[in-house]
Amino acid sequence: MEKLEIVSLLETINQQVSSSILGGMDEKYEELEELGLVKYNTENAQWAASLTQKGHEYLENSIGDKNF
Repeated sequence: MEKLEIVSLLETINQQVSSSILGGMDEKYEELEELGLVKYNTENAQWAASLTQKGHEYLENSIGDKNF
């Protein structure tokens, strides 16, 4: 996944506090979890993801980075 796509997904998750996993997007969320950027919760009927501290830091550092 490219940095622009990661930042876009992290922004969406951050705005929603706990972002529902959209159909067909589970692989992308799993990749974000492997990077340590989100916590992927599949215990509930509606799967969701929320930002980890590392995800918040990545997003904050990327917002000022014009090269993504």
